[in-house]
Amino acid sequence: MRRLTILAVLAGVTGLGGCKSVYYGTMERLGYHKRDLLVDRVQDARDAQEQAKEQFASALEQFSAVVGFEGGELEDTYKRLNAAFERSGDRAEAVHERIDEVEEVATALFREWEAELEDYTNDRLRRLSKQKLDQTQVRYATLIRAMRRAETKIDPVLAAFQDQVLFLKHNLNAQAVASLEDELVTVRTDVASLIEAMEASITEANDFIEAMGEE
Repeated sequence: MRRLTILAVLAGVTGLGGCKSVYYGTMERLGYHKRDLLVDRVQDARDAQEQAKEQFASALEQFSAVVGFEGGELEDTYKRLNAAFERSGDRAEAVHERIDEVEEVATALFREWEAELEDYTNDRLRRLSKQKLDQTQVRYATLIRAMRRAETKIDPVLAAFQDQVLFLKHNLNAQAVASLEDELVTVRTDVASLIEAMEASITEANDFIEAMGEE
């Protein structure tokens, strides 16, 4: 219910032009502070990476099936590989967008938190708040590094898939398919590295969400 409410409000704010200050102000009036939004967006980024990981593994299976082609309609084989490539591209774009959204709200949160430290009149509470801020920033830095590291491995894999799709598009014959076999080892290695990085990022996201829930 909470996340559905956030999405509904977001749609309303988008109708106002998508102004970030209006969005954050509206959410705060509803009781959703930047800290809550950061957790929600980390969850969204984690889920996008999980979906992308599964899609890239599926696309690799399609590519492997093409290389192992032993008969049938090459046109159908090409179409399946192209569809897998396009789905991978969509998942990759979702990952890029979700990570950018995490970074956007984190920047807003930390800027606000830093500024509000000056509003304390109690020095002890200010120090405690500053300590919490520092801890959260350290955890966040670890998280965003893992996310960005996984993100950097996406485009090389997409480029490799795109090359295979384009090659088959213009060379739909068994000899051309066989010539792709040498590329399979490299593609498998790249996809394995991507999946490993995404799994590490997903773990960091879960740890971050859990830590924020404990505070």
